[in-house]
Amino acid sequence: MRPATLLASLTALTAVTTAATLPRQADQEQPQRLTVYRPVHPKQPVQRDQNDVSPSSPSPSEAAKAALDAMNANFYNASAGQWSPDDAWWLSGNALQSLLDYMYKTDTRPGSDSYMDQVLDIFNAQRRPVPWWPQGDGEFRGDSTDDTAWWALAMLRLFDLTQDQTYLNISRLDEEYIAQYWTDSPCGGGVYVDIPTLTYKNAIANEQYVQLCAGLHNRIPGDSVYLEKAVRGWEWLIGSGMINEEGLFNDGLVNDRGDLCSNNGGTVWTYNQGVILGAATELYLATNDTSYLTFATKVADAVLSSNSLIQNDGILTEPCETSSKACNGDQQTFKGIFARYLGELIPVLDQTGLGKSAYRAFLETNARRAYENDRDPSTNLYDVGWNGPYVASSLAKQASILSLWVSLM
Repeated sequence: MRPATLLASLTALTAVTTAATLPRQADQEQPQRLTVYRPVHPKQPVQRDQNDVSPSSPSPSEAAKAALDAMNANFYNASAGQWSPDDAWWLSGNALQSLLDYMYKTDTRPGSDSYMDQVLDIFNAQRRPVPWWPQGDGEFRGDSTDDTAWWALAMLRLFDLTQDQTYLNISRLDEEYIAQYWTDSPCGGGVYVDIPTLTYKNAIANEQYVQLCAGLHNRIPGDSVYLEKAVRGWEWLIGSGMINEEGLFNDGLVNDRGDLCSNNGGTVWTYNQGVILGAATELYLATNDTSYLTFATKVADAVLSSNSLIQNDGILTEPCETSSKACNGDQQTFKGIFARYLGELIPVLDQTGLGKSAYRAFLETNARRAYENDRDPSTNLYDVGWNGPYVASSLAKQASILSLWVSLM
């Protein structure tokens, strides 16, 4: 199914660069800086203080940099402009988000001793039409809405870092592309995840879509359209039936009663509990409505009290880790996504008087245990189970631990 042309609605914006490459940041004019967006991450000095994980371990920023450099040294393919090109494409989009989050929190800016050259190489290589879905016409528009959204969310963070409208405009294109696959029937709404088949509405694609729309609203002065889409998506998602009796999201819906849908009882993956925290945080920043934060704390509390997701004295555990089947390449990175968005939620809760010390303590426990039990000290590579032992690493595992360390910065 070839999507309709998406550029018409952006004619009033700065044109998205259409050349195959983007000039280095130093060669561009200084972008206009927006001041209306309230950053999710309060800027903090990068230094060792009382919030370090433990006196015997490195600071979160030191551990994050070591994990990041190990990820690049072992998995980055410079000629492809991608980490582990044989792995799923979205994993590089998620790893890019992890890298950009690190750069944003350390206030790494263009022109400094930074990773920006690598970021631009990835951007220029991956924005081209993907071979398996050329009808997406590039700009990270793939054959699934969730893959597209991982890259679109990374573009929002790249905009936060650079204030270059190019990246914001691409996120807008990606939102418009995803929005084509929202249908009111079946299930009363929601975005399909798989574009070629249009058969499945799941948690991750719809959580991402809400977060993307709310994030766009927070970065575009005077917007109301994206906020309306975010609220509509949120209300549908919360009422869709995907939340089980434990207050956690199953994987998606099954269309089993005509146009009506119900919870499919699919696996409770950690990233489905994480992205909803990011969506709630962005919606709070957009509206000042603390009900979004209240909902987020209920989900976070449900995770921390889950006998299946929390094992080994407080360690976040993906269901596949305790299954007879090992976690696949996608599932190996899910926990880091949960940590990312719990880390974004924490300072916002603190600022509103709703903070819970248990959340940071939980992240600290997981980071400390992973550093002690799940790390190869000779390479700073990590495995999937944060309680150890270390056997082997992968892009997905390393991006996951990077997000865990960044969440504590």
